[in-house]
Amino acid sequence: MTARTSHIVLVFLAFAAGLVIFLGVFFYATGQLGGGGPGPSAIGGPFQLVDQNGRPLTDRDMKGKPFLVFFGFTHCPDICPTTLFEVSELLTAMGKDADGVNALFITVDPERDTPAVLKDYLSSFHPRLRGATGSEQQIEQVEKAYRVYAKKVPTKDGDYSMDHTALIYLMDKQGRFVAPFNLKRDPKDAAADLRKYL
Repeated sequence: MTARTSHIVLVFLAFAAGLVIFLGVFFYATGQLGGGGPGPSAIGGPFQLVDQNGRPLTDRDMKGKPFLVFFGFTHCPDICPTTLFEVSELLTAMGKDADGVNALFITVDPERDTPAVLKDYLSSFHPRLRGATGSEQQIEQVEKAYRVYAKKVPTKDGDYSMDHTALIYLMDKQGRFVAPFNLKRDPKDAAADLRKYL
């Protein structure tokens, strides 16, 4: 075997190994790893929170319609308001079809984000966008269910910020994870994509 052939074989083996690892992670994340065909999603699950009006909100309330879930906090300086604006633009682009979709903003900062704070914050966005908060334990449980990373980061002025996963989760009508949803495109294109799940 020549040096050139050995190099080609090594490149191919490295590619194949990377592909196997990628597929393994993908199937694990979507709950399809193991025999017997697709299983329940490894992302998502039961939760018990309260919405921005102080009313109980559970995963069962979200089912029956496809829904988007985003985790953030109201003191977020840029990513959260930008994402919520993009969700609002998507819902606007959907027109009447927006009635067939749920969109949920779950705080990772329950210490500051009370229902009243969420209600005031969300008043700047699309009216179909719901907010959710709860006790620290309830928020930790839903973060774990959605595999969300969130950590309090102290700031110089004695206050704090939150470092967190900034992913939009697309869930189907049964509350099963479909895929991360891409909002970094024309709202009409995103709306056409979301309509496929109605």
